[in-house]
Amino acid sequence: MKENRAAGHLSALLTILIWGTTFISTKVLLADFQPIEILFFRFVIGLLALLAVCPHRMRGTTGRQELTFAAAGLCGVCLYYLLENIALTCTMASNVGVIISVAPFFTAILSHLFLKQGEKLRAGFLIGFIVAMAGIALISFNDAALELSPIGDLLALLAAFLWACYSILTRRISDFGRNTLLTTRRVFFYGILFMIPALFFFDFHLGLGRFADRTCLLNILFLGLGASALCFVTWNSAVRLLGAVKTSIYIYLVPVITVAASVLILHEPFTWMTAAGTLLTLAGLLLSESNLFIKGEAKQKGESTNGFTR
Repeated sequence: MKENRAAGHLSALLTILIWGTTFISTKVLLADFQPIEILFFRFVIGLLALLAVCPHRMRGTTGRQELTFAAAGLCGVCLYYLLENIALTCTMASNVGVIISVAPFFTAILSHLFLKQGEKLRAGFLIGFIVAMAGIALISFNDAALELSPIGDLLALLAAFLWACYSILTRRISDFGRNTLLTTRRVFFYGILFMIPALFFFDFHLGLGRFADRTCLLNILFLGLGASALCFVTWNSAVRLLGAVKTSIYIYLVPVITVAASVLILHEPFTWMTAAGTLLTLAGLLLSESNLFIKGEAKQKGESTNGFTR
């Protein structure tokens, strides 16, 4: 239904608007926190927030469902952010920004291979992907030349692949027909559980006294309540309504939102390369969204599946 699709697009857009501005809070917190500390605290806060909003237990899950929740927590909460943070210490941030944006392409391939109702990609998606990546490259390398760093770039590529895995797992979870708040909470639980061993290998300190500083407290709350608790729920809802591939395309907008936030909040310059990159990225998004794929004969005839059409 059109209402479901509209709600899905709004959910995805809201998610990206927040995720695109998280770099500001992260940048502020890095003055007093290690990356692993920010990651751990934000998801613990997110889990507690989801528990407060929806304290009900999720009953009657099967072993297979629990494995899916655990895999989603491992891929989308633990490993994705860990690898992204490590990659940022090994290579340029611009490289990571471009490479992470390959996630929609990985999502499309995995969706075609592993989802039961296979999604046949159209040329519009591939053309849109190429156009968007060109735009993202212009934005990311605006003030920096391309500098390859095999280890860091490979970690960023692996992080993009893991986010694609998370998107596919989220689509499978949506087929369980359970409350999105409860499923997101379960995924957070497993993500934090897998994260705990990593705390011993990185420079992690509890140091709760740092939150006495108002700036630190407000920024970690934004990351925990907004970028984690709220955004993972809205992202998972978008995947349920639009599908894994269409939702993942909104990742193209993250560099655009980041640039807009930099100009408006940090007063960074807006160059012609940034402008051209922004236009190309938006054009790629529109091309990818247009006639993205067909889904079996029923889709070709305009019939609905699971209550909505794409």
